[in-house]
Amino acid sequence: MHALQYEITLPADYDMGVIRDRVARRGHLLDDWDGLGLKAYLVRERGLRGSPVNAYAPFYLWNTVEGMNAFLWGGGFQGVADDFGRPSVRQWTGLAYAEGEGGQPGFAVRQRQPVPARGLLADAVEDAAAGAGRLTAREGAVLAAVAVDTSRWEVVTFSLWDRAPAGAEGDVFEVLHLSAPGRDRIRRGRRW
Repeated sequence: MHALQYEITLPADYDMGVIRDRVARRGHLLDDWDGLGLKAYLVRERGLRGSPVNAYAPFYLWNTVEGMNAFLWGGGFQGVADDFGRPSVRQWTGLAYAEGEGGQPGFAVRQRQPVPARGLLADAVEDAAAGAGRLTAREGAVLAAVAVDTSRWEVVTFSLWDRAPAGAEGDVFEVLHLSAPGRDRIRRGRRW
């Protein structure tokens, strides 16, 4: 599992209806993308759910590097680059994945935190990976993925919810569409 996200910050007075229309027209294009576990089409709107910005920030979980590379270099990502310029694309190596009992996802939460500078790395990532199971045990949780960026020593926890989660720690997004052609093939549990 490989996690990927780019976040396009938009002007404060940007008409977010433009993004909603874009996703309504184009979201289905990845509904059967080979190698894709899932793509959550995410937005944040300034002043809603604590967001200081307007942003379009899709989040991906890839089952294969080949699928991810086909998207980045084979045409899928080109539409984003054509319309918004070439945003920085963050990538994380998967640590754990868990499914919850929630229904259709309407919200997502992204939490980023540094890997502790002290202690054993194995203990730090084991605790982070166990967090996916703790999240998905909560009411309304659809799924949770935990991944790490070793260039920044940062753990990202990404979760989908069927309702706005109370007391969410991290950035809260609205899910406009979910493409999930390989969600059933994302291996559950920790990844080592």
